[in-house]
Amino acid sequence: MAESAACPAFQLGRSRYDQSSFLGRLRHFVDIIDPSTLFVSEIRLKECIKLLDDYKHGMLPPGVSDVQLWEAQKIKQAIIHPDTGEKIFMPFRMSGYVPFGTPIVIGLLLPNQTVVSTIIWQWLNQSHNACVNYANRNATKPTPTSKFLQGYVGAVTSAVSIAVGLNVLIQKANKLSPATRMIIQRLVPFPAVDLGKCVKSV
Repeated sequence: MAESAACPAFQLGRSRYDQSSFLGRLRHFVDIIDPSTLFVSEIRLKECIKLLDDYKHGMLPPGVSDVQLWEAQKIKQAIIHPDTGEKIFMPFRMSGYVPFGTPIVIGLLLPNQTVVSTIIWQWLNQSHNACVNYANRNATKPTPTSKFLQGYVGAVTSAVSIAVGLNVLIQKANKLSPATRMIIQRLVPFPAVDLGKCVKSV
């Protein structure tokens, strides 16, 4: 009873949390990236879709609570693309961004990287970001595939160039102590990744 009383009335397509407050927006974001939705079965997904369809058509079974409706909407939005109605591939869902993206971030921050390893990790990072962006795109406005490819190639090229270039410069900086050099090298992925995102969004 306490959970139902604290739960706001269900609104289809709206957020469960107050978007006018920072805490509400934070809870909404945490809800979106909740990795527990990655383990939802096909049967459970179909149940959630049916429950929301029943609500939409005024045929909701008796005894269904707002909590159940909010949970059903959370699961559907985490798995099904709102425009295409198709399932989003698991690694490219927003709920999969942390578990699938974390190993790449760790790889970017590994010490004593070679030129080859730097290229590989930057390529993996930009490829993962590009796939997430494409999988969660606004499909109501058709965008040529060539535009996505141009952004992807530009992002990979710029990120790899910056990362490799800065690493080479740091290695040649003989005046820097080994400790200082290592600290600066740990920071190299940040400008490389940020520039790649900027190029991709242009």
